[in-house]
Amino acid sequence: MPVPAVPAPGGPPLPPGSALIDVMSRLSDPAIPGDQKIALVEQSTPDEAPSLDRFGIALRDNGSLPLSFETRDLAWSQANPGNVVATVVIRTANPQGGEFVYPMEFVPASDSWQLTRQTADLLLELDDGGAPPPAAPPPSPAPPTPTR
Repeated sequence: MPVPAVPAPGGPPLPPGSALIDVMSRLSDPAIPGDQKIALVEQSTPDEAPSLDRFGIALRDNGSLPLSFETRDLAWSQANPGNVVATVVIRTANPQGGEFVYPMEFVPASDSWQLTRQTADLLLELDDGGAPPPAAPPPSPAPPTPTR
């Protein structure tokens, strides 16, 4: 991710960290249906709703919820003017889950924010929800057994 730009004096204020935390909290909440999460990810489609559902369900099933989020180092993106970059610290409810730190980028969307497609592609497994995983290659034949 490119080095963030410092806001220009007199420029627009950065969003509060809570606005970005809200995006991540809603994405990880299994009680929110995937079709309602589509608006949280830039350029997402209805076909990705099942993947968004699976993300929250997986977090719940592995004991990670509730997650807590902290944003640090908010700045305007140099690469994508108008976007905000932030370091997001994620803590799981599972004491063995630890703390994860990710650089993330957010794009303005009407009166809220969305996770950029690039960041979502790095963090989430978004797909059409119906494609099976690729088949594993067949096992290699066993080497011949030496005979005497």
